[in-house]
Amino acid sequence: MYKGTNASAGIGIGKAAIVEEAELIIEQKAVVSVEAEVERFRKALEKTVSETERLAKELAENVGEKEAEIMQGHMMLLMDPMLTGEIESSVKNSSVCAEYAIEQVCNMYADVFAGMDSEMMQQRATDMRDIKTRMQRVLLGIETVDIASLPQGTILVAKDLTPSMTAGINPKNIVGIVTELGGKTSHSAILARAMEIPAVVAVTGFLKDVKDGDEVIVDGSTGNVYVNPDAATAAEYAGRRDQYLKEKEELQQYIGKPSVTKDGVHLEVVANIGKPEDVEKVLEYDGEGVGLFRTEFLFMDRSAMPTEDEQYEAYKTVAERLAGKPVIIRTLDIGGDKEIPYMGLTKDENPFLGYRAIRLCLDRKDDIYRPQLRALLRASAYGNIRIMIPMVTCIDEIREAKALIEETKAELDRKGIPYNKDIQVGIMVETAAASLMADVFAKEVDFFSIGTNDLTQYTMSCDRSNERISYLYSTFNPAVLRSIQRIISCANEAGIMVGMCGEAASDPMMIPLLIAFGLNEFSMSASAILQSRRIICNSSREELQAVAEKAMSFATTKEVEDYMREFVKSQA
Repeated sequence: MYKGTNASAGIGIGKAAIVEEAELIIEQKAVVSVEAEVERFRKALEKTVSETERLAKELAENVGEKEAEIMQGHMMLLMDPMLTGEIESSVKNSSVCAEYAIEQVCNMYADVFAGMDSEMMQQRATDMRDIKTRMQRVLLGIETVDIASLPQGTILVAKDLTPSMTAGINPKNIVGIVTELGGKTSHSAILARAMEIPAVVAVTGFLKDVKDGDEVIVDGSTGNVYVNPDAATAAEYAGRRDQYLKEKEELQQYIGKPSVTKDGVHLEVVANIGKPEDVEKVLEYDGEGVGLFRTEFLFMDRSAMPTEDEQYEAYKTVAERLAGKPVIIRTLDIGGDKEIPYMGLTKDENPFLGYRAIRLCLDRKDDIYRPQLRALLRASAYGNIRIMIPMVTCIDEIREAKALIEETKAELDRKGIPYNKDIQVGIMVETAAASLMADVFAKEVDFFSIGTNDLTQYTMSCDRSNERISYLYSTFNPAVLRSIQRIISCANEAGIMVGMCGEAASDPMMIPLLIAFGLNEFSMSASAILQSRRIICNSSREELQAVAEKAMSFATTKEVEDYMREFVKSQA
């Protein structure tokens, strides 16, 4: 058995097809005519752009518009005049071949992206190296492996899968993916999940032991991979695959079903989104609204600030598509792990504790915050939009934000522009300060949404991206659980809605505790909605009180996790 990182859930059983791209040897060659070489580069660029357009179109048709944005991002890079201009300048100034100029310039950009704190910008380094290689292949006349022609029942095996390679996959033929490199957040992993293809990445040394045609089992839920398994293992996994598919099919019965516990408690299961296009998945999985619209993604991958009208159109689109269902939109949460060059932000020594989110917005009211608040209020005339303020640590911040919202309302009134005059304003409870002051905050706002990812990080003083201290980062730590319980209790006492938009909201081991604590709303990835609704519909808040009391009696994370794991097994 081989062990890797589980990147896309499910079980795939099929025959290995090893995809190996020919290694490119890029040499610094002098050219006689720089004009002819620049023209040669432009033709290769044109062909690469055309091929990228085709991949984006196929992705949009076969998978979805949201997934096609990955290749549209490649288009933006390829058509960036700064990038192409530097490549042409390199050819002209150094009289070198186009392949070498592309190598030097693209590697420089990729290194800059890779050195950024933002995971999204680091992914741009992979994208940059992908388009570099594709342009060079065109120049060298080297054909790319045709993944689309692989037969049905194929387990695709590769050193790594670039986004462009993954975009060419026919999901009807590929039943599993195994790579030696990559991670859960890579674009290839995102595409694999969108296509619902089981995938395991970061399987070290796998290629030296597997051959074309070998029988391979991919367990995308655990990260286990088997090559030429014995009869018992093959039979076991065939059964698991059938069970997984059966359970997936059974979840369809929860479409259109209200999220109500066995003892009649009505809850909401909603989705987290980053762009207007994501709302289609929310509707597909029958989400009851949007619990977190991350507006920072509207500001990323751009060379200038989105205008008020651009933001207004994005918020309006989501509100209209959800036709009265709640849409909680988080105001800009930039800083920390998200960098946007055109904003001119200086790098903080400790960005997670620095100049970010509401701190930044209140400091830059005129160019950032007022336009966003105007856009949100204008869009509220078309649906049930609610405004959420992130990274709040003290009452002064929320009062200042609310005052700014009232000023913006008065401005719209003077201009006769319609908006929801009763729009709700809430906060994301994600800091230890907000947790400790939850009873006071509950009197100032209309709702809470618990951001467990950051709440866990700040409560445990544990950088969630630091692998050396990852053992500390768990929502099941008693300190974090006590914090969550207190926040929910304060909201319930004040009579305001309390939701959760962190990853814990869809964790089968956490949902029973959240139901017992009194959480009203569970917000998650759209694909997790039906499974979470099933858990809710088969639970009783009253019966879960004893489970929660027992879980809260433990002193260590392991004790809580072991107890909840056994409880979930007993309910299966």
